[in-house]
Amino acid sequence: MHSGALCQSGLSMAALGSRLLGVCGRCHRAPLRASVRGQSALVTQQSQVDNSQDFLSSTPHRRHPGITALRTVRLPAELEQSALHVINGAALSGLADRAQRLRNLLWSRKRPVDDRVLRERAQQLERRARERETDRQTDPQQLESRVRQAVLSELRRTTYHWTPLRYDEELSVVYLAARLAGVYAAVARAMHEIKKREPSFAPRSLLDFGSGTGSVAWAAHSLWGESLRETVCVDSASAMNRLAERLIRGGSDDTEPLLKHIYFRQFLPVSPKVQFDVVVSAFSLSELASGGERRETVQTLWRKTHSYLVLVENGTREGHQTLMEARDTVLQAQDKVTYDPRKASVFAPCPHQLPCPKLAEMPPAPCNFPQPYLPLPLPGSSDREEERFSYLVLTRTGPQDGALWPRLTGPVLRRPRHVQCQLCCSDGQLQRAAITARQHGRDLYRCARSSNWGDRLPIINPESHAHSEAEEA
Repeated sequence: MHSGALCQSGLSMAALGSRLLGVCGRCHRAPLRASVRGQSALVTQQSQVDNSQDFLSSTPHRRHPGITALRTVRLPAELEQSALHVINGAALSGLADRAQRLRNLLWSRKRPVDDRVLRERAQQLERRARERETDRQTDPQQLESRVRQAVLSELRRTTYHWTPLRYDEELSVVYLAARLAGVYAAVARAMHEIKKREPSFAPRSLLDFGSGTGSVAWAAHSLWGESLRETVCVDSASAMNRLAERLIRGGSDDTEPLLKHIYFRQFLPVSPKVQFDVVVSAFSLSELASGGERRETVQTLWRKTHSYLVLVENGTREGHQTLMEARDTVLQAQDKVTYDPRKASVFAPCPHQLPCPKLAEMPPAPCNFPQPYLPLPLPGSSDREEERFSYLVLTRTGPQDGALWPRLTGPVLRRPRHVQCQLCCSDGQLQRAAITARQHGRDLYRCARSSNWGDRLPIINPESHAHSEAEEA
């Protein structure tokens, strides 16, 4: 991302180091001051502003390099006009209600239960049913029938009934009205972080798995349109591919495409040697039929990744756990079929490669982020909406500058003379901190006041500094 003196704070580094209190680390927790009694704790290990690259330079605090969240996202004008042309031409009755129902269905959708888990659950239910039937005098045939009926009845009642969604021409248009703007906003936010932290990165090729309406291609071209020379969109639904192609042609079938060098496929490229600079899967992994298929797909996508793999899912517990499953698949699994030996590292949002601390909470809470956006101007739509999403960016390029900066994982509460933050730190722990100008220095305080949920704070503590030096060695 985007060792000098804190020229704007007027403090020497020695004076700053003596006045800073830690906001990250594994040390014991200290009581809070009375003015910030609502916070849970403030870690007492010394930390400092990360000035290894003179991170502020002449940049104002409100634009410090840890800011990656976007303001309200709007669809490109050409895409919005194309979508409205398609929707108006389809003339579907009750479109607003159908779009809302589809949004609700996709948000509440869960992963299918694996066969192994289903068998284990059935065995447990069978044991309980037999224990209840031991006192009854009945012949073995009747016993087996009663046990089988009890097990099947309980499985039907307690098991999530997952069915694949089949997108035909009509349902594809409903999906367009329901999800085009929200998917675009989430994907644009995730890829914008790569652009912000690695401004010299100029991808020439992109692969979009589960491309749907083509939101990823539009978002990528808004960021890297000058360098992209090939975009491959893969979706198993031929109706979706036709719809996405119509959108890049302005809503028609016989006009010149607005975006160049985009190719639509129903299957991933076969050769494992073919790689793309950026590989994206947005809201698609959760639609695969089993855990085994998800793991195999993630491994395939990683093999095809030359620089960055971007995964986006719903900001629900299911979506977050799907991403953590994919994270473990890439970081821990030993892939025997690989032509690129470079190791994977987490680029975003995690400042570490340790287990997600959100999963350790009871009950587990999703790590998600909000992105405001302007929806399509359709009847019944609101003026402004918010997409709550989870994302994961993995890279082969190794750790970047500021990779250990803690991430804001909740709303930033700006109070008089202090800022309350929830941080995911480089030691794999969640910490709550109250940052003040007096205790932490004017630069860090003003950066915190200018930050929002999803941004990073330019903080480095002794422990994370040691990690950084060890990685460089």
